[in-house]
Amino acid sequence: MNASFWINSLLLGAALAMDAFSVSVADGLAQPDMSRRKTLAIPAAFAVFQTMMPLLGWFAVHTVATYFTAFEKAVPYIALGLLGFLGGKMIWEDLRREEDEPGKRVTPAGLLVQALATSIDALSVGFTTQRYDFPQAAVSSLVIGVVTLALCAVGVRLGKTVGNRFRHAELVGGIILIGIGIEIFVKDVFF
Repeated sequence: MNASFWINSLLLGAALAMDAFSVSVADGLAQPDMSRRKTLAIPAAFAVFQTMMPLLGWFAVHTVATYFTAFEKAVPYIALGLLGFLGGKMIWEDLRREEDEPGKRVTPAGLLVQALATSIDALSVGFTTQRYDFPQAAVSSLVIGVVTLALCAVGVRLGKTVGNRFRHAELVGGIILIGIGIEIFVKDVFF
């Protein structure tokens, strides 16, 4: 594995992690008082999904590529639907909450949906790594996962820091999630 392999994997990891980073910030905003365990679980969940999805895409290219091509067209619609639903729910709950009531907690189920929604586009990375053998595809996916882990850890910390100082942080977090869903949809459908 040469230098360009490592550089490409790092850059790919950074690009793929941007959606997960933004959602991590939103999670930190929504729950600035979250436990240390949850502060670690959020980046870990995103990293696991961002590691698995390119491998699944690579596997699909090498086995069931014709079936995966049809699914790939649905990716932006799925991401928009999932992130729009989660963001809308956060906005609704923030607007309904009383002044002294705490913000909504990031649930394990909600985190799974977020991790899935932000990593669906990573499936298509398997197409770009089709020339790799399995060990190269696995190493590239691990690099993507490590980059995602690091960026999302920073994102959660940033969101928690700002969220401790801002009353309607959950509202902002919901707007961010909807914005990410729209961005994925527009980028994948129109460009």
